[in-house]
Amino acid sequence: MADTDVAAVVVTHDALLWLELCLESLGETPTVVVDNASADGTPAFVRSRFPAVRLVEQGNDGLGAGWNRGIELTQERYVLILNADAWLTAGSLERLVAFADSRPDAAVVGPRLLNTDGSLQRSVRGFPTVWRLATEYFFLRKLAPRSQALNAFYAGGFDHDEVREAEVVMGACMLVRRSAIDEVGGLDESFFLFSEETDWCYRFRQAAWKVVFFPGAECVHVGGASHGGRLFRENLRGHLRFLAKHAPPGRAERARRLLRIACLVRGAIFPGTRGVMYREAAAWLGSGGVPALLERAA
Repeated sequence: MADTDVAAVVVTHDALLWLELCLESLGETPTVVVDNASADGTPAFVRSRFPAVRLVEQGNDGLGAGWNRGIELTQERYVLILNADAWLTAGSLERLVAFADSRPDAAVVGPRLLNTDGSLQRSVRGFPTVWRLATEYFFLRKLAPRSQALNAFYAGGFDHDEVREAEVVMGACMLVRRSAIDEVGGLDESFFLFSEETDWCYRFRQAAWKVVFFPGAECVHVGGASHGGRLFRENLRGHLRFLAKHAPPGRAERARRLLRIACLVRGAIFPGTRGVMYREAAAWLGSGGVPALLERAA
């Protein structure tokens, strides 16, 4: 693989525990690490352990803003977006690039994701709709997890053993074509942490590009290491922002009301800190309409 084929962008925020495995998996691939105001010693570690990596330190303006900054500093034909808590298996980057070369219609290629125990991590998602959010937040998908009718949000029935087109692949690891970025633009930085890759995949598909899942390459992903589950409200905000941006008028407001009821139900069912999280989310969702919620800090 030529040096000009691919560069990697890794955005990190207090994820030092996994960063060494992440960067080691990239070998000699040109890499930019964008540190979003970590307080765990990440910048010093990168300088000492990986001196060839280009390090950018900035305030924490969100994951999409970090990706954009890293992409701006690369010029290769492909950009590999890789989470700080994820690492590629041997040979997977070469296979991703070779596959992307065989699919010039693909803006994004996502590999198979694995949990740390080697089991499959389902990594294909559907675009949010009011119904799809209902199937998720009211646990309806549990009734028929392989059904598109009740689990399209999590791509129920999607075969992770075959090359297939997808609506969304998780941003933990994705190879993105430079020419597609040049056409569609970078990440929408109004998405702080969740749904930024959903918005990006939607925009690529609207511009007639494909998003493709490729199981011939694999990436281990810890999941949640950079936010520790603390940003449930931001996840909800991502859904609302996507619908406010892309859905017909009124859909985001319907989703807000639905999510509030779902969080009230969950808050009544679950004990302890989980129940508190849902009740606090319900209170937030009931504190104003969608425009106000999208403007408030998390």
